[in-house]
Amino acid sequence: MANQVDPFRSYNFKLDIAGVTEAHFTECSGLGVKVTPITYREAGNNQVVRHIPGPVDYAAVTLRYGLTSSRDLWDWLQAAAQGRVERKNVSLLMLDSQGATEVMRWNLIDAWPSEWQGAVLNALSREIAIESLTLVYDTLERA
Repeated sequence: MANQVDPFRSYNFKLDIAGVTEAHFTECSGLGVKVTPITYREAGNNQVVRHIPGPVDYAAVTLRYGLTSSRDLWDWLQAAAQGRVERKNVSLLMLDSQGATEVMRWNLIDAWPSEWQGAVLNALSREIAIESLTLVYDTLERA
């Protein structure tokens, strides 16, 4: 009888961004890869459509985090907005069920911020102010 292996919990993760010392992330979404198929018909056999791999597209990743007085992420975004793109390697770490040990890692190579959304401000709410930052990157690795 095989051992039952439970899937990892989606809430046990952390992000490591080179040069960013203060950020408490609540969500990371959008991680994905798409290989665009190129279709063609083979000469002499027009009934069959063949496929070969085409361009690879890495989906933008959106990070959500609690608003603090830290300027690390804001300054990184502003550099890109001013045409001085600072590419950084970003690692998304999946942790075990106790939240202590890394069990999986995705590395976003040469990432930079392409979009920012400010926190919703509502005088009647008691929720934490959450901002979001969207990152684009050149390559994705799984370690």
